[in-house]
Amino acid sequence: MKIAKAEVIVCCPGRNFVTLKLTTDDGVTGLGDATLNGRELSVASYLKDHICPLLVGRDAHQIEDTWQYLYRGAYWRRGPVTMSAIGAVDMALWDIKGKVANLPVYQLLGGASREHVIAYSHATGRDIPETLDAFAKYKEKGFKAIRVQCGIPGMKSVYGVSKGGAYEPATKGWPEEQSWSSEKYLNYVPQLFAAVREKFGFDIHLLHDVHHRLTPIEAARLGKEIEDYHLFWMEDPTPAENQEGFRLIRQHTTTPIAVGEVLNTIWDCKQLIEEQLIDYIRMTITHGGGLTHMRRVADFAAMYQVRTGCHGPSDLSPVCMGAALHFDLWAPNFGMQEYMGYHEQTMEVFKCAWSFNDGFMHPSDTPGLGVEIDEKLAAKYPYEPAYLPVARLEDGTLWNW
Repeated sequence: MKIAKAEVIVCCPGRNFVTLKLTTDDGVTGLGDATLNGRELSVASYLKDHICPLLVGRDAHQIEDTWQYLYRGAYWRRGPVTMSAIGAVDMALWDIKGKVANLPVYQLLGGASREHVIAYSHATGRDIPETLDAFAKYKEKGFKAIRVQCGIPGMKSVYGVSKGGAYEPATKGWPEEQSWSSEKYLNYVPQLFAAVREKFGFDIHLLHDVHHRLTPIEAARLGKEIEDYHLFWMEDPTPAENQEGFRLIRQHTTTPIAVGEVLNTIWDCKQLIEEQLIDYIRMTITHGGGLTHMRRVADFAAMYQVRTGCHGPSDLSPVCMGAALHFDLWAPNFGMQEYMGYHEQTMEVFKCAWSFNDGFMHPSDTPGLGVEIDEKLAAKYPYEPAYLPVARLEDGTLWNW
């Protein structure tokens, strides 16, 4: 069974997505997500100009060999653009294999390790009372785990807090510049966790995203101060480029650490995992090179009792979410799945068999990944340039957004 056609679909139903569609010589199709928020066209070009021509005529069943061909054969390895493109190809090939076998992808991975996948969503507010109100709404929807973010007094904008409606960090036009103060954040945010636990108790898993904003010692201070609130995880407390820095955090706190949404290969998290400096690895199926590579990451992590927690924002398409849920259902060391939900227009373009119910998700037993795209409708939503924000300290120094 040969790949006869490879097409790249760029659309903006609520936000920008890049989708790869592969078609075999006997008409079977497979989809893969190649979205890289704020850099979508770079991956679209990598696929159209460099990868798609190489795929036509290849055996669609040779998933492993194709992965190695695209990773080793290019010489220029790793990085978000390359790995997102490879991830899209890999997803599409698993989708095809599932359809040919008439099985959902999780069965091809080895079968389910659990009945369903626990997921968390985001409760945000301009202040603590508003965040508590949002928390109550997600609790009513059945979520057993909720991430909380809130505004900080004296700061005009804070990561993770929407300006009304669903949270979408990317903005049209040039990148928005935001001001940041680690001192104000550190002095205030523990009050948020105290308020949540006082009002809702400890029955619901509580998560929080620092979003790379702190130095290792600042992150250690935060982790230590919030231990009594029993967070499920403290996410991305400091940039992960310096894996050694997480040892300092580990020395000072027992608050669990989750890292990896900006990582792309097993080499990016090797030290973090083998030295047990983190508790959850959050690479995505798209940016982490697809299911083939993420299985290696999960198996490696399992050796050190590190669990998975795939990044699941609305800037990765429902195709990626479908693939992530198959991965989650299979992974014996699964921890938690992020689920932000999607724009109404997005769900009209992407037809999804996966489901959410009472705090849990399931990829469905539909053959393949269980996600299809309405190409005619997608064509009505052309690409719109948009960028993620840029952060500066109060004195104007550029900082980690």
